Amino acid sequence: MASLTARQQRFVDEYLCDLNATQAAIRSGYSKKTAEWIGPQLLTKSHVTAAVAERMKARGERTAITADRALLEAARLALFDPRKLFNDDGSPKGIHELDDDTAAAVAGIEVLEQFEGSGKDRVFVGYLKKYKIADKNSALEKLFKHHGLYEKDNRQKSDPIAEFLAALNRSALPVVGDGSQ
Repeated sequence: MASLTARQQRFVDEYLCDLNATQAAIRSGYSKKTAEWIGPQLLTKSHVTAAVAERMKARGERTAITADRALLEAARLALFDPRKLFNDDGSPKGIHELDDDTAAAVAGIEVLEQFEGSGKDRVFVGYLKKYKIADKNSALEKLFKHHGLYEKDNRQKSDPIAEFLAALNRSALPVVGDGSQ
């Protein structure tokens, strides 16, 4: 396999930033006028694509981010059960008490101290905890797309008779006349 030139190596580095071949070519020193075709052309070279794949694999191993892990995180958000934020008596659990799936769905926590009275009579009575939960709908949508559920739904909405007639019109079958010409 051919080795990368210095500029090709820079292209690989830049491409991994945003996966935009044109912008990576520009940042690598190629002309803005030609970057639109040079970037994608570089990705057709086997030694460049091999370098990109190798670097992406190494990054995935280093960060432990894989497609499976991304799906797991999306599933955690999509299938989050808010009841798991509370104890049996209805009091909120502390962040350290949440199971991994529930904690993954928490996008933020706001803790406010609560007091009663004022001045010298002011007494601390507890904490108000506000959990901000990640967007469940967005996670569900990503899972639906991944599993092709939108395509299935769209096919179910179609008219089978109209599809059959359209298929007949597209077919290469010859039209047979009734003999009256």
